[in-house]
Amino acid sequence: MPEYFSEEKSAESVNMRMGQDINPRLAAVMASLVNHLHAFAKDISLTQEEWELAIGFLTRTGHLCHDQRQEFILLSDTLGFSMLVDAINNRRPPGATENTVFGPFHVEGAPVRQMGENISLDGKGETCLFIGRVLDLDGNPIEGARIDIWSDNADGFYDVQQPDIQPKWNNRGIFITGADGAYSFVGIKPVSYPIPDDGPVGQMLASLGRHPYRPAHTHYLITAPGYQKLVTHTFVGDDPYLESDTVFGVKNSLVAPFQRIDRPTVWRSDFDFVLTLVEGRQ
Repeated sequence: MPEYFSEEKSAESVNMRMGQDINPRLAAVMASLVNHLHAFAKDISLTQEEWELAIGFLTRTGHLCHDQRQEFILLSDTLGFSMLVDAINNRRPPGATENTVFGPFHVEGAPVRQMGENISLDGKGETCLFIGRVLDLDGNPIEGARIDIWSDNADGFYDVQQPDIQPKWNNRGIFITGADGAYSFVGIKPVSYPIPDDGPVGQMLASLGRHPYRPAHTHYLITAPGYQKLVTHTFVGDDPYLESDTVFGVKNSLVAPFQRIDRPTVWRSDFDFVLTLVEGRQ
């Protein structure tokens, strides 16, 4: 007698339909997904109305995805899923700088600048000198490290969000380290800002009693021959949103010092980045 779909064996009914000659990794991923998805529905006794609400939410999320906005990544970020995937894929030894989320505002092709150059082109914000070194785990300087930097402006917007207001490449630049591994540039002390919250993800956060803010941070993408790529931020230590970052990107080791120098609106932030060799390299 054939065995048809039943509540008790719902996941098994779906998974047994997979072919025998499919990609083994795909088979493992989909079987686990089906198992967990069905277990969730049973655990919560999901109602038909809740299922329809979820389908509508996902549909609206998809409608907001385009070249300038990825609402599904925003959903992943705010559920902590992006940070979990990042953590699983970027386990590093003690002493190495930790990864965090890449974010949606990186732009390829930023100009290569001279050490010490000012990347803040709109004249807004509190000036900050960023200074430090790129090192290996033994404390040796790394020559030729490529440091790609980007941050928001003093109003909390990236240049790509305001192409008609901000200068192109505002608060962006690439710096290449010399033999001493040192880097320095002038930017601004970054400010907190909300993620785009005018769509379904923002509505979800509001329904959950959560705010949409990210604490003030500067983005870094650091690469060097023979070393693992590092995607990270440095965070302003006194920011009120450090412990409630809406995308869960903060790590204790990435909270950087910001000290006033010269005048009340001039700052300095010292931070060393420690890279890990690509697996198998000595």
